[in-house]
Amino acid sequence: FLKEDGGEDSWTEEYATKSSDGTQTIVGNDPSRLPGDRSTFMSYGLPWANASNSPFRLFKSWVHEGGISTPFLLHWPNGTKSDLIGTIHNKPWLMNDIVATIFEVAGVTYPSKYKGVKTPSLEGQSFLRVLSDARTKRNKPIFWEHQGNKAVRDGKWKLVNRHGGNWELFDMEKDRTELHDLAPTKKRRVKQMIAMWEAWAKRCDVHAWPLHPIAKGEKDWVHFPWLW
Repeated sequence: FLKEDGGEDSWTEEYATKSSDGTQTIVGNDPSRLPGDRSTFMSYGLPWANASNSPFRLFKSWVHEGGISTPFLLHWPNGTKSDLIGTIHNKPWLMNDIVATIFEVAGVTYPSKYKGVKTPSLEGQSFLRVLSDARTKRNKPIFWEHQGNKAVRDGKWKLVNRHGGNWELFDMEKDRTELHDLAPTKKRRVKQMIAMWEAWAKRCDVHAWPLHPIAKGEKDWVHFPWLW
């Protein structure tokens, strides 16, 4: 497909490099070769992608739990309440929250301007208080968009859309594996959360997917990485 859409040279040149010992990297999935050494650049296929994130749904690129859920380790003995050291905090936070937390730890105010130019608003929320109060939870919704896949998490509710499919609603306290879609019976909540996501997407300048027209006869290949 890269030959047909004219992207072969730029795409392969980015990854088909030589290692420090002169080994040429070969891009693409080849079942006859074992991936992992410096001569390969390939994925390990759809079955293993699902197995790696079990019991969660899907994997990298999608915004179901298998594609976004990642543990985070925090080590700061002097800044953590003694009875919370070594414990697990199960409430969801977002990578953007790290920035907000660093600002709070440093006692620095996020700048409204930088070199005379207005800065984007700080989307993250500090999780510093987690280190002193285990009951702490994020009080702002969390939003995602990646290659047309969309989601919003608001408290226990998660609304998620696999690109090209329907919005699904899950109660994450009872159904973290996202198996029981509640959208058909909670239409009002779905409508509210879609409006929340659309307002966020507009504010953050999220563009509709695909960003460029897909050639006739082609697939939207980002949604089929196991076929690369």
